Amino acid sequence: MAGLAASFGSGAMTNTIAEIENTDVILVTGSNTTEGHPIIGRRIKRAVERRNAKLIVIDPRKIELVKFAHIWLRPLPGTEVAWINGMIHVILNEGLWAKDYVAKRTEGFEELCEAVASYTPERVEAISGIPAQELTRAARLYAEAPKAMILYAMGITQHSSGTDNVKALANLAMLCGKVGIEGGGLNPLRGQNNVQGACDMGALPNTLPGYQKVTDENVLASFQQAWGTGVRLSNRVGMASTDMTKAILQGTLRGLYIMGENPVMSDANASEARKAFEDIEFLVVQDIFLSETAQLADVVLPAASFAEKDGTFTNTERRVQRVRKAIEPPGQARADWEILADLAQRLAMRLQVNMPAAAGTGQSFGSWSYHDAEAIFNEAARLAPAYAGISYERLEQGGIQWPCPSKYHPGTPILHSQRFARGLGKFFGLEWNPPAEMPDEEYPFYLSTGRIRYHYHTGTMTRRSKGLNRIAPEGRIEINPQDAQPLGIVTGERVRVISRRGSVEARVRLTERSAPGMVFGTFHFSETPINQLTNDALDPVAKIPELKVCAVRVEKIKRAELAALQPAIAEMGVDAC
Repeated sequence: MAGLAASFGSGAMTNTIAEIENTDVILVTGSNTTEGHPIIGRRIKRAVERRNAKLIVIDPRKIELVKFAHIWLRPLPGTEVAWINGMIHVILNEGLWAKDYVAKRTEGFEELCEAVASYTPERVEAISGIPAQELTRAARLYAEAPKAMILYAMGITQHSSGTDNVKALANLAMLCGKVGIEGGGLNPLRGQNNVQGACDMGALPNTLPGYQKVTDENVLASFQQAWGTGVRLSNRVGMASTDMTKAILQGTLRGLYIMGENPVMSDANASEARKAFEDIEFLVVQDIFLSETAQLADVVLPAASFAEKDGTFTNTERRVQRVRKAIEPPGQARADWEILADLAQRLAMRLQVNMPAAAGTGQSFGSWSYHDAEAIFNEAARLAPAYAGISYERLEQGGIQWPCPSKYHPGTPILHSQRFARGLGKFFGLEWNPPAEMPDEEYPFYLSTGRIRYHYHTGTMTRRSKGLNRIAPEGRIEINPQDAQPLGIVTGERVRVISRRGSVEARVRLTERSAPGMVFGTFHFSETPINQLTNDALDPVAKIPELKVCAVRVEKIKRAELAALQPAIAEMGVDAC
């Protein structure tokens, strides 16, 4: 998270996955771990079943982990800062915080105390619906444990208050001295297999590889020299992807290059995203399949999959691992680095022709002549201090966790064991603010979105699997039976879910997994594009949209209307009833 750069750097796990099975308390929030991260979910179960770890689950939905939990808190969506502040209030009020740790390793303690003073368990109950007694019990269990880990995912970050949510969890972990210790830490579970590696390599608007700021002139100079360009590198902070859609619609962004992403399905307020990508002057998509977004592109560049190329992936625990080519890419598909290097060389030649003044001074636009993926990795290791000691040769013996600053350094399983990146860990005084959109008389339900175990992200890959499609052939809307009864809805019927941004139709599943007043849907299915409903209100720092909370209403589709829809439903390959 950008808002935690000062204290926690990259937003990666501070600890290791293996430590989950060697800790005393595990607090899971904003993560349906057994479905979104099933291997880590299995480790949590083993920790409870075999190692007698205590499990605290804090989630509005009755996810599978609730069956293993010693404490389950069921807050209203969008109340994260309130209940975290409430736990901190209890810990301070009962003297359970790590006094020596706070005194020696942190700053801003007084600001934190002042901010949480009003968040009594009773006030938090009024805001979040969590019973005051249960909140107190969870706070005590976490604070008193010798070792305790926090695991979280996009149920924490995908809010208009996402940065504050993560800061609040950091406050809690540092207050109890749980950062920089084995079996502790603040551990975000990354949503895709190499999203950590992509961020490490500079796929962020404000950093170069190794989280080095683009505004740092010394950093720019080192990259400019390494890349052999006489043209000064830009020090401007780029645009977040969530700002790009609006810029297209405003006419200030005319061309876009998308790699391995399907924003027509995954962006909040997806109808607006589709309009933007239909209207943009020039769109290039580089992907392994013709996704919904690629179908709108002016140029499609076929890329190789993970099994068809060499390279490295960096996982959620900062572990750099080798990816080895197993088969040849089909047709015209090429490795991503080959496509990018080829394109860059052609652009450089065009710039030399179109900018004779620069060419006349002997200035170069850089060399992009890489022999293989290893050459690119070696360059990254030279320029990014956290990767400096990692090489393909060392990775042959197994993965290495960064930071690894030198050739014989073993890697760093636990971050912040001696000091924080900024020196002292900073507490933030935070106030709870409600979600950007709350239920009302016209739209009485909360909508939240997520994943199921059998499909991945927008289904670009998994929905091409006959086996997975047989298990989970369509998206379903989950509603609590209490809410369905007055609407006259039963399991299997088709319903229409409507927000201020659009509507989708799907069959319904009545389940206690969804709390009363809450509707849940997945975003894997193009036939049920749930993100047409979600709110594109942004977190002001991280620019993450509020995908996890918006207001909707649910309507039963009447038989006459259903009959009229039958031809369209049949084309989707699902039954009408």
